[in-house]
Amino acid sequence: MFRFLHALVIFFVVVSRCNAQETLIRFHQSAAIMGTTFNLTFYTISQEHATLAANLAFKRIRELNGVFSDYQEDSEISKLSINTGQRTPVSNDLWYLIKLSKKISRQSNGAFDISIGPLTKLWRRAIRQQQFPDSAEIIKAKNLVNYRWIKLYPLKQQVKLKKPAMKLDFGAIAKGYAIDQAYEVLKKQGITRALVDGGGDLFVGDPPPESLIWNIKDHQGKTLMINAQTAVASSGDSYQNLEWNGTRYSHIIDPHSGVGLQNSNVITVIAPKATIADILSSTLSVIEGKRKHKLLRKYKAKIVQ
Repeated sequence: MFRFLHALVIFFVVVSRCNAQETLIRFHQSAAIMGTTFNLTFYTISQEHATLAANLAFKRIRELNGVFSDYQEDSEISKLSINTGQRTPVSNDLWYLIKLSKKISRQSNGAFDISIGPLTKLWRRAIRQQQFPDSAEIIKAKNLVNYRWIKLYPLKQQVKLKKPAMKLDFGAIAKGYAIDQAYEVLKKQGITRALVDGGGDLFVGDPPPESLIWNIKDHQGKTLMINAQTAVASSGDSYQNLEWNGTRYSHIIDPHSGVGLQNSNVITVIAPKATIADILSSTLSVIEGKRKHKLLRKYKAKIVQ
């Protein structure tokens, strides 16, 4: 289930003296990875340290792209899809996200489902060609989607996709995970005053010097005052959609119907981690009522009103 990431505009002031001995300097680095732009904004004491830390963070994001990209034929999830019906050893990163994804799939009654790859492929083509998919194609793709068919073997950290032609899609979780991992790399380099932005989804660490919070503008231009160690993610159909017979269909797909959401709005979620904010911003676009509020409470998240 891939989704639109609405760019958030980040602003703040002041880079000042941390103490009498040293000054923290603001640095900004960008790189095009995972089909979007990752921006690192952080504070450290020298250009040399900033370059080293940024290079390591971007290296980590590229590693994760090699795991989760469904565009790369040699990515780990692409190889797993080829090996349907077989037990396949997987990396720690893939194991972690599959376990988390299955958990949230159960909690959301299948509203979030990483086995949605066949439907994702179908709707990408539909949006690109601005042509509503044939109903038989939707049914065929939908019949390949079921997170319960992803079998885990914990003792050997192996995964089996039970049905031939199953395909995994981590578009609603991988970038959030990459954001969290990039921040962890910066933290290991002693950099905690940092903001990591991946295509509009972001995580903020400790605030800038002489500040208590981060001030962020959301997709509507409203200022959000974000505390340290917090993530923000948005999903919606503002740019990726199909207009057909007077109805707008989103690229966010309901796994139960196999159809893109109709006339959906942008949802912005605040959560403790970007991985969770990323998942919830898409999942909560699909579900309503008590289940939505239960997920928000469970993951200590909230929707920006």
